[in-house]
Amino acid sequence: MTQLPALATTLETPDGPFTAIVDAHAVLASGWTADPDALVALIHTTLRPDSVTTDPAATSASVRDSATTAAEAVRAYYAGDLTAPARVPVVQRSGEFRTHAWEVLREVPAGAPVTYTEYANAAGRPAAVRAAAGACALNAAALFVPCHRVVRTDGSLGGFRYGLTIKRSLLEREKDGSSHT
Repeated sequence: MTQLPALATTLETPDGPFTAIVDAHAVLASGWTADPDALVALIHTTLRPDSVTTDPAATSASVRDSATTAAEAVRAYYAGDLTAPARVPVVQRSGEFRTHAWEVLREVPAGAPVTYTEYANAAGRPAAVRAAAGACALNAAALFVPCHRVVRTDGSLGGFRYGLTIKRSLLEREKDGSSHT
């Protein structure tokens, strides 16, 4: 059976181009890049689509619907609905702790960043601070799984795959509860 390609959709945002790769059910990867190949590399091999297209006509209606849902959530986020990305299905796969940690991360509210220590505790493994940081580092679905909401204990930003300028912008937007540009 031939698998239809996943769809990569790129939107312009105040923080730069944002691309989401979706299948018929969920976001597989996303982030602030216009390069779908960079995101495909982040998708777990068991979830990685056979191919990815930027042409909606080359996919099924369900894939197009999934892409529309993701794009609308990103637009809504930047328009001030900071909870919109949390309502979009995401699929990621890894070990038991990391998969659970990503689910926990989706519950961290906008405007209330947590430390890596608090994140490890919320994920049920208080001593696993490095593993919690690793879950952030390996998160393929940025914004939909808001790894930018985890900071260092001293309040400094820590790392972010898409750069600290974007992380700072996201946290400021969420702190203000606004759609600042």
